[in-house]
Amino acid sequence: MKPKIITIVGKSNSGKTTLLEKLIVCLTKRGYRIGSVKHAHDGFDMDKEGKDSWRHRKAGAKATLVIMENKVAMIKDDAASYIEKMRSYLSDMDIILAEGFKRQNLSKIEVFRIGSVHKNPLCMADENLIAFVTDSDYHVDVPVFGLEDIHEIADFIESNFLKKEQRGKKDD
Repeated sequence: MKPKIITIVGKSNSGKTTLLEKLIVCLTKRGYRIGSVKHAHDGFDMDKEGKDSWRHRKAGAKATLVIMENKVAMIKDDAASYIEKMRSYLSDMDIILAEGFKRQNLSKIEVFRIGSVHKNPLCMADENLIAFVTDSDYHVDVPVFGLEDIHEIADFIESNFLKKEQRGKKDD
């Protein structure tokens, strides 16, 4: 079974990364394997010029795997959709939490903060909005959480997107 994907969306400096970090810690402590994805814009290249992996790719390799004792990094040409890439590369995870991807047809949790330069939330009309995390008084038709309600948000994700059997399988 392919893991579900939930995206954490919001405008710049709304607290997306902070929320994602806290959710990863909380859900990991509950025994789940969490895959995380960060959207990068075109032109981003983690392969540094002059490094061996960069030289391999310049020589024509379509995929380069950098292997360390406890880590693996892959740089691969892949024209598949964002969603297909997430599910393919993170298929062994219980759930995928992604930051960004606000235009994708994926479940979304929006982070919206008052006092920022942004006047209105992004996803009020998005049918994929599943929850709203805010310090504002916005009323929406999805569950609303405060910025520090990490355990409650994790409970929401667990009860709606993770099956209890997943935790039992890992203990076998």
